[in-house]
Amino acid sequence: MNATSPPTNPVDGPFVRRWIRDAASDIATNRDYLTQLDAAIGDADHGINMDRGFSAMVTDLAAVDDLGPGAILIRAGGTLVNRVGGAAGPLFGSLFRDAGAELGEGRAADAEDLLRALRAGLAAVQRLGAAVEGDKTIVDAFVPALAGFEKELRNGSGLAEAAARAASAADEGARATIPMEARKGRASYLGPRSVGHQDPGATSTALLFASLARTAGRPV
Repeated sequence: MNATSPPTNPVDGPFVRRWIRDAASDIATNRDYLTQLDAAIGDADHGINMDRGFSAMVTDLAAVDDLGPGAILIRAGGTLVNRVGGAAGPLFGSLFRDAGAELGEGRAADAEDLLRALRAGLAAVQRLGAAVEGDKTIVDAFVPALAGFEKELRNGSGLAEAAARAASAADEGARATIPMEARKGRASYLGPRSVGHQDPGATSTALLFASLARTAGRPV
């Protein structure tokens, strides 16, 4: 690496641990906001449940060493399934577990590997929730995030730039759920009354990509 080259973070065990810790911090900071969003169109427990689950992930991972990135994600996903109530636990837990399974047993991965893993995570969410774009769910933030991530990679950008683009797209996707009428999940019971409210699951997804962007942007 020459003096002008940007730092490149391998997607290894320490990287994934930092991402999860950052995500847990973001979820904790936004717990009340997420709960307020859910109070409008759900059961008013999304922020509380997500904070509990991500906090448990951090505690559990602190007790184990020498895991590769895939194994960490699989373990973290299992914690979410077991500790997060409602639909969020199975959905976000499956996201992490299937992403980890896609990474496999390797000790380090690159940006292309991470893209494939995130695609596997999205596929798990859609398989479990049967949602597509426009349904006012996690998918509305996740799909544009992956499109932005891939576009940056195809333009020759590195992991940091791809993750930053994904975070911006995820945030835009979450905000784009405000005028949507929910067609899946608890919010769908409200019909037209779900219009005008931002989806909490999409918002949590945007937080995950924001924390990924910060993790990827740190110097090695």
